[in-house]
Amino acid sequence: MCSSDLINPLDAVGPRWAAEDRTKIQLFSLPTPNGIKVAAALEELGLPYEAHRINFGTNDQNDPGYTAISPNNKIPVIIDPDGVEDSGPIAIMESAVIMLHLADKAAAAGGPRLVPAGAEGRLEALQWLFFQVGHIGPMFGQLGHFKKFAGDKCDHPYPLERYTKESARLIGVLEARLEGRDYILGDDYSIADISIWPWVQGIVGFYEAGPSVEIEKRPNVLAWLER
Repeated sequence: MCSSDLINPLDAVGPRWAAEDRTKIQLFSLPTPNGIKVAAALEELGLPYEAHRINFGTNDQNDPGYTAISPNNKIPVIIDPDGVEDSGPIAIMESAVIMLHLADKAAAAGGPRLVPAGAEGRLEALQWLFFQVGHIGPMFGQLGHFKKFAGDKCDHPYPLERYTKESARLIGVLEARLEGRDYILGDDYSIADISIWPWVQGIVGFYEAGPSVEIEKRPNVLAWLER
């Protein structure tokens, strides 16, 4: 989301989430899989940031200050005070876009590299990043919802069966990809791993759906998750 159609986003959020240090990246998030992956990227890249909790339980996502930087009322969002090409502060939504921006920002400054430098390696990383966005996230999220939260609201077996079957298939895709590899791209830890692991951890832990997707039969995934 470009800042050109906004007041400076550091001002737009208002006093409720005011930055203590306006030279640092501002992270607006929660410890959900999508939130965790951006926080993890910031930590891995060593980029200075401040974290602000957006509490869905108190409807923070609909606060006008938050809507000003997150038109879709979702988390995570960052404000990068440097922007791009000297643009000045910009707000960025959508976790995969944020991760790619942060990885490129750190690499340009000579910091850690979480996206391969070559065009082919970058394309491979983007494929797996968007595999998470288009498949892992939606399917795992729906499985978790129907298994943990909607069990007493939907007595038809179809939704849970559908999302369980597809999530198990996706775990199988990861299992095959990780055969002979330490990480999704091979030897190198990347934004693809950071994007996917919170979702796999969430299925196993928070959603308690590991047995449903037969995670115990996926030794490559389990070893990767431990790494």
